[in-house]
Amino acid sequence: MSGGRIAVLGGGAWGTALAVTLARAGNEVILWARDDSTVEAINTKKANPDYLTGIDLDPVPAATSDLQAALAGADCLLSVAPAQATRAMFEQHAGILPADIPIVLCAKGIERSTGKLLSEVADELLPENPVAALSGPSFATDVARGLPTAVTVAARKGELAANLAARFSSERFRCYSSDDLTGVEIGGALKNVLAIAAGAVSGAGLGASAQAAIITRGFVELRRIGEAYGARSETLMGLSGLGDLILSCGSAQSRNFAYGQALGRGEPLEGRPLAEGVATAAIAAEIAARRGIEAPIVAAVDAVLKGRLSIASAVSALLSRPLKSELD
Repeated sequence: MSGGRIAVLGGGAWGTALAVTLARAGNEVILWARDDSTVEAINTKKANPDYLTGIDLDPVPAATSDLQAALAGADCLLSVAPAQATRAMFEQHAGILPADIPIVLCAKGIERSTGKLLSEVADELLPENPVAALSGPSFATDVARGLPTAVTVAARKGELAANLAARFSSERFRCYSSDDLTGVEIGGALKNVLAIAAGAVSGAGLGASAQAAIITRGFVELRRIGEAYGARSETLMGLSGLGDLILSCGSAQSRNFAYGQALGRGEPLEGRPLAEGVATAAIAAEIAARRGIEAPIVAAVDAVLKGRLSIASAVSALLSRPLKSELD
């Protein structure tokens, strides 16, 4: 399924990779980027060297820095702005975005200032547009190169999710559909926090066994928080939950894992690429505490990031917690 015009808002690595793969699926794609130099590089050099070094874009999506031009005639919008910038982006859309066209959220996070999921932010600011999310185990460089990737496309209405999944899918980019929008969003947001934890354990040299324990017990916390939001367990066990967690917690290609590694090694953190899990850790820990959800790893990540706890002390505290059944 293809056709129509898709506007992809965000000229970074992920936005560019998605624009290329949607064009491969037969869609007309327009990519919006703030930076004129990025737009020029895509349009004239068939590359985005600032974000996808060494990758030739094929096919090449049209690129523009004019937001109105990007949205004109679009029947679907992919929002790839960072999670904490999504509200500001949607405020720019008010009065420009055609009513009723679906907004597909491609960032992963919880809004720090309000504790809202990004779908809730969209509902608040653009209530006439149906909301979906694209999430799953996917590195931008893999997608841009056309390497095999599978993700989930979710919307509250299963028919919309299925239609979008069919439209986005191509030979090497497989989209599964889901009507559990909340579950897909929660999985994507919390895996970033846990990737920081796994990276910190790796960077501190605590060993593969400790890293595996952090990932596994962290997933228990992801499920607890997700289910408190009404997410379905099977969604959290799928691509957008467990699948994305496995990918993000095992490779320095993950910005959150790399951030955690730098943290564990005691390296300077200023100037590092954006790690969405930093902002999400704070609000996730706050939400868990407020709702009485047991999430000691999420709380420990937040405390370490705020400088209230060292990594060694955090690990010691986690290991000294009262013994209990693994199923509790």
